[in-house]
Amino acid sequence: MNSISRRKFLKRSIAATAGSYLALSSHPTLLPSVRGANDQVRVAVAGIRSRGGAHIKHFQGLQGVNVVALCDPDSKVLGDWVKQFKDKYDRPVSGYADIRELLDRKDIDALVIAAPNHWHSLMTVYACQAGKHVYVEKPVSHAIAEGRTMVKAARKYNRIVQAGTQHRSCPSVQQAAADIQAGKYGKVLWVHCSKLSARDTIGKVTTPQPVPDSIDYNLWAGPAPMTPVMRKQFHYDWHWQWNWGDGEMANWGIHYIDDFRHMLGWDDVPTKVIAAGNRFAWDDNGETPNMHFALFDYDGLPVVVDIRNLPDPKRRGGKSGAVYLSSRGGNWIQCEQASIRISRGGGWAHDNNGERIKQYKGDAGANHAQNFIDCVRSGRRQDLAADIEVGHLGTAVCHQANVAWRAGAEASVDEVRQSVKKHEDALNTLNDMLEQLEGNGVDPTKDKFVLGPALTYDRKSERFVGANADKANKYITCSYREPFVMPKNM
Repeated sequence: MNSISRRKFLKRSIAATAGSYLALSSHPTLLPSVRGANDQVRVAVAGIRSRGGAHIKHFQGLQGVNVVALCDPDSKVLGDWVKQFKDKYDRPVSGYADIRELLDRKDIDALVIAAPNHWHSLMTVYACQAGKHVYVEKPVSHAIAEGRTMVKAARKYNRIVQAGTQHRSCPSVQQAAADIQAGKYGKVLWVHCSKLSARDTIGKVTTPQPVPDSIDYNLWAGPAPMTPVMRKQFHYDWHWQWNWGDGEMANWGIHYIDDFRHMLGWDDVPTKVIAAGNRFAWDDNGETPNMHFALFDYDGLPVVVDIRNLPDPKRRGGKSGAVYLSSRGGNWIQCEQASIRISRGGGWAHDNNGERIKQYKGDAGANHAQNFIDCVRSGRRQDLAADIEVGHLGTAVCHQANVAWRAGAEASVDEVRQSVKKHEDALNTLNDMLEQLEGNGVDPTKDKFVLGPALTYDRKSERFVGANADKANKYITCSYREPFVMPKNM
């Protein structure tokens, strides 16, 4: 790293800155599915808890957009939202437990998907087949093969499909991308991508937990295994169990991973990856790592992705269990003449002495949903900020990192260090993790890292090849539970 190191700069900066259908209302009058500039775009939202609830409010607030249907297998959540919608907007909205029945509606133009990860791909394909346009939340897929199937479905049925990686619509990322790709700061030397936050353990149960009475578990599980519930909290904590979630790498990491793909102008994914980490400190029912870093190679460019969920007691502001360590998260892109540091909402370019030289102001992609609606009206998928193929490739990088870890085995710190010794920033990342683990009372000689094997990825086949490919490729796709099976021949 033949310029200022990220580790030194961080220290300098810190010092300087001290049942189906629920007949809750009748169908609206059927309208044509093709929309002109002055017609109402009729939208349905599937998965209406926290993120889906935000989508209901946001899309309903867009000019010329009407939310006309909601879908959730939790009858309490669904009933509450139908009532709230009527109270707030003074008109009824239809409620469904089963996405297949909602998609039978001929008057719905677009489906917004905020259901759990394991449903994203199949709902998108179902919607495309039903003639609906789609806005699908991140991560767009639950496995690499699912993402490619989504792209094929969008093209086959000529649908507008937007990935919910809203930073693609953020001015700061767009402007930084233009400057970096124009060579304003010289050649890119390396990239460090991080999401450093602190969550709490999800707790531990030793016997299956009852599914809440309000939930149709068959519809909630859909294509995923309908296994006993082994977590205290039914909702949200599925993120940390592999049958349904993809860990923090694809939950939050996807935003910043997609950002550096955007800023560097990548049109594909890395071809080499090695990953290490583990679920340290917590004896709970979670399966995904809470400390996870991956070293990628993209045509000779090294990229470190560093995702952590533990508190950081040795650093100011890092002791509590639910604090976002914002001063330490985001993307660091080191070029020959400057470094660009951007996180959610904006950032700066710094010269190699650490002085700020240009600000990049952002809004976290506030117009992303509007961009989708504009493209639904125009029919021009080329104007999408995050077309589904862009979403697929960004999510595939997350899956590469997850697969590289899942294919691994316990290893000593020396073995992890040896595996990344050729890249200074990867070594610094490992040392930083060790300091954080020490602060959490973790002894890595006892609670060991899991180190994945060095993997090679073939972009054309979208599979791993060469040494250790068999260990990795079993995670490339998902199994599907009847009757929620991915259609073939997309």
